[in-house]
Amino acid sequence: MRTGLLICLILGVLSVELNMERHSEEVLAKLRESKWASFIVDFAEVELGSGGALTELVEAINQLIDQLEEELDDIHQAYSRRTDEHNRDVTRYEQEIQDADRDIFNGEDFIDNVLIPQKQRFQDALAQLKTNIEENRRILDSETVNRKKQHEQFLSNIAEINEAIGAVDESLGLLSQITNPSLVQFKRVQTNLGRIQNSFQNHSSFAPIIKALLELATEQNFTDQGSLQQLVKIFNELRVQFVDTLNQETADESAAETKFAERVAQLEKEFAEFQRAVLIKNSEIAANEQKLGETIVYVGQRKDDRATLQAQLQAENDNYASETDLYNRTVTEYNKEIEISKQALGLLTQPSFEQYVKSKVGI
Repeated sequence: MRTGLLICLILGVLSVELNMERHSEEVLAKLRESKWASFIVDFAEVELGSGGALTELVEAINQLIDQLEEELDDIHQAYSRRTDEHNRDVTRYEQEIQDADRDIFNGEDFIDNVLIPQKQRFQDALAQLKTNIEENRRILDSETVNRKKQHEQFLSNIAEINEAIGAVDESLGLLSQITNPSLVQFKRVQTNLGRIQNSFQNHSSFAPIIKALLELATEQNFTDQGSLQQLVKIFNELRVQFVDTLNQETADESAAETKFAERVAQLEKEFAEFQRAVLIKNSEIAANEQKLGETIVYVGQRKDDRATLQAQLQAENDNYASETDLYNRTVTEYNKEIEISKQALGLLTQPSFEQYVKSKVGI
């Protein structure tokens, strides 16, 4: 019974040793996949093979693990700071791009819906002012010509009336001097009446009196005192009408001249107002052109700013992506080295490893 138990115990111990040896070989094989771990194992074998101990190596590996973990922590912190910086830069770039988009939209909207329509309105108003000025000058020229014609007609009428008055006065003078009417005197009166008739044949107001004079101014009535007195009376009435007509013509001419002067003053005032309006409108057009040019330049500058910001944002994203990729690869490598170092440390601190190595080197 005891023999059987002893045999079982020995077999159990051998089985454990065999399993530990197999496990150590598997761990060593895995560790040798890493140059660093392979170096540690090789160094451990050399150290043990030369009769040394693994204490210093274990301490060095512990320090190395601490150093790797500290460096990894620094890498994490540096990447966190870089991420914060990246996020701030992206937020700033995106905000500045939005500001540029808004400025571009507002500028183009201002050009399309304010400045260009305003420019067209100004140009239309200026064209209308020029049309008004041309019409103003045309009316002034036309009314000046008409006034000149009216004045010339007035002078002609005055000359005719004065001539007629002169003929009447001459006839009355002849009639007043008649004591023994002669044929010569009669003929001169007839001639004067003919002159008067020719001058005023279109004046309906004078026609009845002139007709009456012609009927009375016959050779027979000329020698009759009663008819002669009637003839003098009609001549005097005609002269009064001529004088009244002369006064009316003069009054009408004065009124027409006053009205014309007022009309000219009105047209000149309108002309001056149109000219002032043209100056103002030209100034408005110049200001509009300047503002339009400035806004176009501003929009162009903001488009350039936006393109620069977009390029900077893209560059920042590309750089951050590259740094993130480097960070991930670095962290993976550090974690791998730390894990391998910990595995090597775990292996070195196992008593069976030292026995295993010594058995391999024949100690």
